[in-house]
Amino acid sequence: MRMHLCPFPRLSLGICSVLLLAVLAAPSQGQDAPAKVIRKGPAKKEPEEKLPPALTHYKGREIAQTMHYTGAPWLVRESREREEECTQLLKCLNVKKDQVLCDLGCGNGFYTLELAEKVGPKGKIYAVDIQPEMLQLLRARLKDTGRENVTPVLGSLIDPKLPEGELDMVLLVDVYHEFSHPEHMLAAIRKSLKPTGRLVLVEFREEDPKVPIKPLHKMSKLQVQKELVPNGFKLVEQYDELPWQHVLFFQRDEEFDKQDKPRGEDKK
Repeated sequence: MRMHLCPFPRLSLGICSVLLLAVLAAPSQGQDAPAKVIRKGPAKKEPEEKLPPALTHYKGREIAQTMHYTGAPWLVRESREREEECTQLLKCLNVKKDQVLCDLGCGNGFYTLELAEKVGPKGKIYAVDIQPEMLQLLRARLKDTGRENVTPVLGSLIDPKLPEGELDMVLLVDVYHEFSHPEHMLAAIRKSLKPTGRLVLVEFREEDPKVPIKPLHKMSKLQVQKELVPNGFKLVEQYDELPWQHVLFFQRDEEFDKQDKPRGEDKK
């Protein structure tokens, strides 16, 4: 019996070979041709944020060093409620459901979790800190409580990385006096606020020698105004019933944008 190597017996063996190779080389129906492999080089690193020199003094005040994350247990100490009346502070903030707030200098989230409860599931809290270790401690507490309306944010010394024009309130509890670049931070906070948004400063009272806090970590009302008013804020309310701290409420001063302002931070 004669066997034909070519499936088309009337064609020559050479032609059959060419046709067979063509069929084998073509992609089968329903399949894509092999993707072209593109070799990528190493991923480009994002440029590091350029920081201007840190200030040691601002408008006559010595700037305190940032509290290290190893001191975080002090923030959740058992005696804090008795010493500072934290519940009363939260009450005077008058937080509303569905608001968008920022706990700036949140640490391990002592106030963050309370604020998250007050704004409810439809509200949002931006918890900002410049130390990744603090945010790790915060995330652990969020996991334990199941809170899902908190966004941890790693800020920088000059930028809290907040969305522009969305914040109802930015709360700074015993934090502002540690800012090494106060004008940069105040400008960024100002941009983040809604037209009716508030910046709330809580600082230990310098005027009261009985407050058992180092002088470097205290601020007077006069000094706070000396620093915030030239940066586009106006005092709209204050609360004086806490045992150790001032609570000062500021809003954006719209007249500030109409003024000619010198560039650079005042180190005096």
